[in-house]
Amino acid sequence: MALRGGVRFGVPFEVVFPHGCVFVPDSIAEAQDFNEATRQRTPSKDKVTGQRVWQCRVMDMDPELGSRSREVSIKILADHQPVPPVGPFQPVEFENLTVTPYVGSNGRLAFSYRATGLVAPQGLAASSGKAA
Repeated sequence: MALRGGVRFGVPFEVVFPHGCVFVPDSIAEAQDFNEATRQRTPSKDKVTGQRVWQCRVMDMDPELGSRSREVSIKILADHQPVPPVGPFQPVEFENLTVTPYVGSNGRLAFSYRATGLVAPQGLAASSGKAA
């Protein structure tokens, strides 16, 4: 059986970012759709849930990436703009992370990531709670 385009697979945050990720400051913006016929941009809505789509950038902290690009774009489905952590390059995690594989314009396999929320790292919060 073949998979149809746009299939979303649920994936644990730790599988995508085993070394964590940090939020790129000032990178949350509402995603926009472009209508070729009218040449106008409108706020993007998720085709499955109907929720507004926000986009942010994070840096993957995997040391094996070396000099390769570490920046990853994540789409967040939420009725209101997600609130990022305060301060530059703060660690974050994503709730209900999904991945959609696709073939990019260059013919290579690529991935689109979506989530329903942006939160402080659970591992960090849990370890700081134990220290108290």
